[in-house]
Amino acid sequence: MIPRFSIQENRVQPRGGRGLGAGIRRALGWILIAGLLAGPGRPALGQASLPEPEVKALFLFNFAKYVDWPADSFASASDALTIGIIGHNICTECLQKAVEGKKVSGRSVVVRQIEKPEEILACQLVFVSDSEKRHLEDIFNQLHSRPVLVVGDSEKFARQGGVIGFVKKDGKVRLEVNLNAARKARLEISSKLLAVADEVIGR
Repeated sequence: MIPRFSIQENRVQPRGGRGLGAGIRRALGWILIAGLLAGPGRPALGQASLPEPEVKALFLFNFAKYVDWPADSFASASDALTIGIIGHNICTECLQKAVEGKKVSGRSVVVRQIEKPEEILACQLVFVSDSEKRHLEDIFNQLHSRPVLVVGDSEKFARQGGVIGFVKKDGKVRLEVNLNAARKARLEISSKLLAVADEVIGR
């Protein structure tokens, strides 16, 4: 039986680690990250200018611009792109503000709190809070190859089967991408997004 997801506060703890490899790749990567973080009507900002919850929220919103879902992911061309949040996270409010009035590929964007496992199936992107890491196996089993971009911030999230994991390195939010998980979910991830990942599994 898949447990209901708990709603509890999650405080993100910094984790240390090595930085990116080649200097050129690092420089180009952070230029793109600045672009990812720049919403309409605002200049490109470095991560140092933003609180961590806002950085993660902007990444979540902008991931939708660099990922292609299969046609059967939406019931119609007018359906909204739904971002589900599993577990309470301090970036949730920031994400709701980030998507307000925005569209991705002509679709409006909706943020919803997931409280029942079956609600995951109505989402195209799901963010799993660190508070729900004990439920990861159940969540991945519930999805079972469905075209859902699963993002999380628990340790080794991408290595455990998530598509994109947030990690803290050198005091900044970095990305790990699991291409094997993306292929299983039939998702196409842009090479531009892969270029800024600290690690790409299954390249």
